[in-house]
Amino acid sequence: MNFKKSDIIISLIIGEAAGWLLLAVFKNISLTFPAIGIVPLWFWPVFFPFFCLAWFLFAFFLSKKWLVFYQAAKFVLVGGLNFLVDIGVLNLLIFLTSIATGWFYSLFKGISFAVAVINSYFLNKFWTFKKGTTDQSAGKIGKEFLTFLVVSLIGIGLNNLIASLVVNWFGPQWGITENLWANLGAVAASFLAMFWNFIGYKFIVFKK
Repeated sequence: MNFKKSDIIISLIIGEAAGWLLLAVFKNISLTFPAIGIVPLWFWPVFFPFFCLAWFLFAFFLSKKWLVFYQAAKFVLVGGLNFLVDIGVLNLLIFLTSIATGWFYSLFKGISFAVAVINSYFLNKFWTFKKGTTDQSAGKIGKEFLTFLVVSLIGIGLNNLIASLVVNWFGPQWGITENLWANLGAVAASFLAMFWNFIGYKFIVFKK
């Protein structure tokens, strides 16, 4: 398998976008790393792209023995960005409305995850699984997109269900603020949805 320059560029772009999204999320939930002496906020957009590239290079090395690692590395980067898009939109809605619980939170979580799904489709189709449109008729493309939507809707359902249970059923624990707890609920939900999406996209939507 050849390592392409385009993979390096895309890895860096994903890392840069993720770095800015991380910075915005941390600012919204008032999580200031300098206060606890770990990492300053400006670290994320400056150095996170190189961290993503290092991860990708490491996966490429492993892929020489296990080919699946190369594709999985792409999916993890795309999934990480999708997660941050999800969290970023969620925090934007919380910031604009000052609402972090209840049915509005569930609505916000559904909206934010839907935006992340759109991002996921294009990056996974054309980069992770490299399934272009040159060999597909309009009917096949439509069927593929419909299948993608079905798989993604199941993911949205799982994502929203787990996040809502954590936030609305269990509620904030251990003195954690509502905003931070809302994000922890989103983290738990997104990991489960990411696993489901990889299986669904690889073996159902973008199978070759």
